[in-house]
Amino acid sequence: MDTLFKYYKGSFLLFFLGIVAAFFLGGMQAVFIILILCILEISLSFDNAVVNATVLKDMSEVWRRRFLTWGILIAVFGMRIVFPVVIVSIVSGLSPWAALEVAVNDPDAYAAYMTSAHISIMAFGGAFLMMVGLSFFFDDDKDHWIPVIENPLSRISNIPFVAYILALLIVAVMGFLVLSGEDSQSFLTAGVSGVLVFFVIEKITEYMEHIEKKRAVEQAAKSGAAMFLYLEVLDASFSFDGVIGAFAITTDIFIIAIGLGVGAMFVRSMTIMLVEKGTLEEYVYLEHGAFYAIVALASIMFIKTVGHVPEVLTGLIGAGFICVAFIHSIMLKRKEQTN
Repeated sequence: MDTLFKYYKGSFLLFFLGIVAAFFLGGMQAVFIILILCILEISLSFDNAVVNATVLKDMSEVWRRRFLTWGILIAVFGMRIVFPVVIVSIVSGLSPWAALEVAVNDPDAYAAYMTSAHISIMAFGGAFLMMVGLSFFFDDDKDHWIPVIENPLSRISNIPFVAYILALLIVAVMGFLVLSGEDSQSFLTAGVSGVLVFFVIEKITEYMEHIEKKRAVEQAAKSGAAMFLYLEVLDASFSFDGVIGAFAITTDIFIIAIGLGVGAMFVRSMTIMLVEKGTLEEYVYLEHGAFYAIVALASIMFIKTVGHVPEVLTGLIGAGFICVAFIHSIMLKRKEQTN
């Protein structure tokens, strides 16, 4: 219990404040919705916690704290309030302030605007996450969990920009062969943008790492900043699905922000715990399971541009990969101890 309190005390504090705020906003009904949204966010983002941990373990203690403080402010206010308002502003042609007034005074219209942009949102998030997943599997400097899949990928990993080529090919197939008209154009624009954003962040990170090697003490904060930026975009891509799905439960922007924000805080606390307890090193296939879940989530986001996929199914697929990887890691660990 002491360990749980150490890592989750901030999450439980935010949870308590969220419950109080929800009660004043809409009574017990709002409190119930907060609980549902919190569970939705955690179930959809469990794999996010594992992937975040793979990045966070190479960051300093200072940047880990900033991930929990600055990062959660960005996650709650940036992704759950500012981002939807900006999307509605773009789709409707309204000013950001007018879009915010629509969110407050006409939640149904706000939800309709937000939902109408789901193709672009799913395309961008799906393309970015697909790049995250493919980049992991095309990295040959790691053990393989499922050789029948990972061995062929490692053999072509020396092809320049192979992950980018495959991701853009998937975007092109979806944009040109599956969708048509304005939907096709929206998907292609957003999908290519997702790949480009990944490329830019990757190059910024590489540059910062290069600088850090030359001037380690003076430039360490910059490298941490680059990885922090990567984590925030990664978090944003994971949260797209939850933000869109939340509108099926409520159209109140503030209730959505509180519920998903509290869930995001629990996910971040889980990330810190995974890093500090060395869970990824102890259970060697857990990371693989998370990246398989990412590729699955990216694929589902693409599928959602042409049809509905229940959020429950999305969460179960991600959790399923991680659970199987966890169990396999335990089996491997026991086998090694026996030998």
